[in-house]
Amino acid sequence: MISEKTVNFSIGCLDDIIQICNDSFAERKNIDTAQHSQGTLYLVSTPIGNLEDITLRALNILKQVDFILAEDTRTASRLLHHFGISKKVVSYFSYNEERRIPYVIEELQAGKNIVLIAEAGTPLISDPGLKLVAAAIHQQIMVVPIPGASALLAALVGAGIPTDRFIFEGFLPRKKGRTKILEQLAAEQGTIILYESPYRVQKTVEDIVKIMGNRYIVIARELTKKFEEFIRGYASDILTALSERKLKGEVVILIAGMDFIIEQNKKNGPQ
Repeated sequence: MISEKTVNFSIGCLDDIIQICNDSFAERKNIDTAQHSQGTLYLVSTPIGNLEDITLRALNILKQVDFILAEDTRTASRLLHHFGISKKVVSYFSYNEERRIPYVIEELQAGKNIVLIAEAGTPLISDPGLKLVAAAIHQQIMVVPIPGASALLAALVGAGIPTDRFIFEGFLPRKKGRTKILEQLAAEQGTIILYESPYRVQKTVEDIVKIMGNRYIVIARELTKKFEEFIRGYASDILTALSERKLKGEVVILIAGMDFIIEQNKKNGPQ
């Protein structure tokens, strides 16, 4: 059963009716009685490994929209197939983003409801989509986030270092600007969160030691998957451990901020 609340108001000579439907599909959709309805852009979070992390709300939205924008159409198709969902999937990634936006906006203005998903996790977090969201908002199109899995938050809450204040830097540049960013981050009070390729983890930890000092860090990998692992310790010790093994899978690096260092120094007393 759909619960409805109707608010009538007038602007100039126009009478607009806004109908708010509280079910999982039509929620907060604006209906302009003077013109055709615009669609809604949904930003749907998907699992980062364990498919059981999909939400019921996400599944309902995926089933009912007109089509899905996906960073990786193959990954999206496997996800949809797993849950028995048959839906048109359109590619949307950094290299075709500029070309796709006019088409997507036109479809939304025509009343189509569209989902944007990342390859995994929450859209727009180190993934394309911001330009589309900005364009939709500019055209007064409803944008609705559907919360769910997020690698950076899963890593943060499982790391065992402060969660009350943190900064997410995403992927560091491979070369240009890398040192400058780490120098700037060195003064951060809260926890610093990075994404990294398993092939560059050792180089990044080396740079942390060189530029930021021997910080306490946590490496979280393969989150929500069978071989999920948290590697905790001081950067120099972790470097030694990494020299004896090769990491696989998606990696999140968390660096203790200055607040943690100050607190540890208080606990340990004068050296």
